[in-house]
Amino acid sequence: KFTYLPKISQNIGLAKKWFDTAMQKHGYAGKYFYCYCTKSSHFKHVMNEVFKNDVHIETSSAFDIDIVENLKRNGKITDKTYILCNGFKRDEYIKNIQGLITGGHKNCIPIIDNYEEIDLLTNGIRKKINIGIRIASEEEPKFEFYTSRLGIGYKNIVEFYRRDIKENKKVNLKMLHFFINTGIKDNAYYWNELSKCLKVYINLKRICPSLDSLNIGGGFPIKNSLGFDYDYEYMIDEIISQIKIACDDAEVQVQHIFTE
Repeated sequence: KFTYLPKISQNIGLAKKWFDTAMQKHGYAGKYFYCYCTKSSHFKHVMNEVFKNDVHIETSSAFDIDIVENLKRNGKITDKTYILCNGFKRDEYIKNIQGLITGGHKNCIPIIDNYEEIDLLTNGIRKKINIGIRIASEEEPKFEFYTSRLGIGYKNIVEFYRRDIKENKKVNLKMLHFFINTGIKDNAYYWNELSKCLKVYINLKRICPSLDSLNIGGGFPIKNSLGFDYDYEYMIDEIISQIKIACDDAEVQVQHIFTE
């Protein structure tokens, strides 16, 4: 396997440019943040190339936090770099996230995948922590395999916020994380799921002023054959347009956009 390192910076630059162009075109007041998924490659040379580009990080396991600490020690990232902690959180992962937060990392946002994680994350921590909620998307009809997605169901999120977060002095809700198994595709399933996600965001934003970010996950396809054809610029423009229209119609402030 060969990795052509300059292509990494080139692609990150293109993603930033396309989002910037779309946001300017539609008068979108939020900011765009590119997050690198550590699980895509932990290889030092790849990560050194990635972090030349002022990007943020998405983690999925305990040893990813060790990598984050190492990157900080080497000056590749700072305390202001967003660290989004996804994935199932076993004891060591929880402990490492807590260590990152108590060590002064300002922008660490654990993404809640189930109802128990808030108590696990806040146990023994005196600081108020920022959190996100992962939406458990519904499977695409006739998807070739069923996966039990991590996250909280669309219909349960507002109630979960009211019950476990609104009066909780230990946590502050900042982000909704929307991710679907088939990736970002121009089809009815993707646009329908995005529309449902925006309804949840709007309903939450009305009762949760601290909510200001939407992570639309990953899944932009990569070229792996000569017959590959995908209009990234159109998809990004359409996503920003639909988010802006939905928020304007509901008279709520647009959110910052994160992708992975």
